[in-house]
Amino acid sequence: MQFQEYAYQHMDALSLQKQLSELAEQIQQAKTIEQVQDCIKKVDTIRRFVATQVSLVEIRHTVDTKDAYYTKEQEYLDTVLPELEKDYEKINRALLESTFLDDLKQRLPETFFLQKEMDLKAFDPIIIEDMQEENRLMTKYQALIASAEIPFDGEIYNLSSLEVKTNSSDRQVRKRALQAYWNWFEQHEEEVAQIFDQMIKVRTRMAQKLRYDNFIALGYARMHRYDYDQEDVAKYRRQVLEDVVPLCSALYKRQQKRLGYDTLHAWDEKVEFLQGNPTPKYDRAELVKRAQKMYHELSKETGVFFDFMVEHDLLDLDSKPGKAAGGYCTFMPDYKSPFIFANFNQTQHDAEVLTHEAGHAYQIYESRDIYPSDCVWPTYESCEIHSMSMEFFTHPWMQSFFEEDTNRYYYSHMAGSLKFLPYGVLVDHFQHEVYTHPEMSHKERMDTWRRLEKEYLPHKNYEEVEILERGGWWMRQAHIFMSPFYYIDYTLAQVCAMQFWARMENKDPKAFEDYQHICKIGGTLPFRKIVKEAGLIVPFEEGCLAQVTGSVSQWLDEISEEELTA
Repeated sequence: MQFQEYAYQHMDALSLQKQLSELAEQIQQAKTIEQVQDCIKKVDTIRRFVATQVSLVEIRHTVDTKDAYYTKEQEYLDTVLPELEKDYEKINRALLESTFLDDLKQRLPETFFLQKEMDLKAFDPIIIEDMQEENRLMTKYQALIASAEIPFDGEIYNLSSLEVKTNSSDRQVRKRALQAYWNWFEQHEEEVAQIFDQMIKVRTRMAQKLRYDNFIALGYARMHRYDYDQEDVAKYRRQVLEDVVPLCSALYKRQQKRLGYDTLHAWDEKVEFLQGNPTPKYDRAELVKRAQKMYHELSKETGVFFDFMVEHDLLDLDSKPGKAAGGYCTFMPDYKSPFIFANFNQTQHDAEVLTHEAGHAYQIYESRDIYPSDCVWPTYESCEIHSMSMEFFTHPWMQSFFEEDTNRYYYSHMAGSLKFLPYGVLVDHFQHEVYTHPEMSHKERMDTWRRLEKEYLPHKNYEEVEILERGGWWMRQAHIFMSPFYYIDYTLAQVCAMQFWARMENKDPKAFEDYQHICKIGGTLPFRKIVKEAGLIVPFEEGCLAQVTGSVSQWLDEISEEELTA
């Protein structure tokens, strides 16, 4: 069965609510642990069904945001899903209050119960209308970004497809492309600002109703941060400032010198080499074919996985009008199928999608049979270990994607991985600031971004791009709107992935075996335990960042400019 044949079923919310409510009562009245376990299985069946339908709507809506049917279904789900949370809450409370709880904890993954505890901290029926409003605002932002139609050199581009021009080897082309890209945001600045302001207000209102000081604690609970807190994150951010920002500043200076420019402008940052960035030498169909061969050679398991993705048409990779921006991997439990959504744009990003998103998909494929299905996915920072590490484990095959540009790809990828850390931490720090001070005006939020940007990214030069000089970059970062506090996760995972890379460099025969192990255990453990299961150092530990990023920086320093410009 191919993806097009996966059947979508409009959810009967009242029927689902009735079933969940009855199951909550049965858990409360259960006389044996077997009766409770039977209820958990029935709840799991409902959760799998709901997750499948939600993913089908998400995929078909984002593939074509102009499709009226799935736009309407997305709007329906925006209203219905918060209502279902009320009934899931009854289930969670009944489980955590069950007289059989201790015995259940011996039989089910520890994260199953940690998740229920977090969900109770993050929900109360009094916030249902606010959750519905938040969903509507997220859909509105996504639709606005997807609606972009930007004229450039006689053609019309969306935001994703225009990015290829911002990577052009022609400095004037990428300058004009970057200005056109940000001119669109300037023209829609008021609308974006209003959406975000409303989001902050509704999220703050939810937090206050749940008796939190602000949205931050609620945001952490919604992210299921089981084993680290705001203090851990603040210490980690300080380590990035001290240990990583100086290394990145040196990389930007080297880049400027390599390009031969007096100043590295905003439109120069994405270009590492005068002849242009490395680009895959083939179209989408050929890249997928080569990726399939790569995954067969990487391991038997990855080969089986990628065959499944291709044979079931579970990759939508082409950028096209009306398609939502960005990329993601989702999962349809009832079909045991991951799905990869992306916007190819003829840059090295295309190869990275086939490794990054495939890392997510491989993990979910390997752990798809975990029960309960709530534990198939780990928390986000753990998920990103799978994706970012896969980017490094596939390095030996990049020759077949980039041909003569392979060495430049290695450098660009490694340098980009290091440079990303301060940016990822900046996104997180900005969110802590705006939710600590929800009363901020749009200008104050812009000023806050620019102030923090000067700390984490001191090299930034926004001359001739006025909206960026005012602090507007955050408006393009969808996570800030769609998944608050989901971003530092990438940096934590990147530090873990770099450790896998170092083990590969040192010819550690267990590196990929450990990677496959954490893919198979899915979300059955919290973040710190998953990192230790992988044989890695937890990024929060003192000295971890200095050690890991220092080894990457040294590797980059050992590559001569002659090798890169040959």
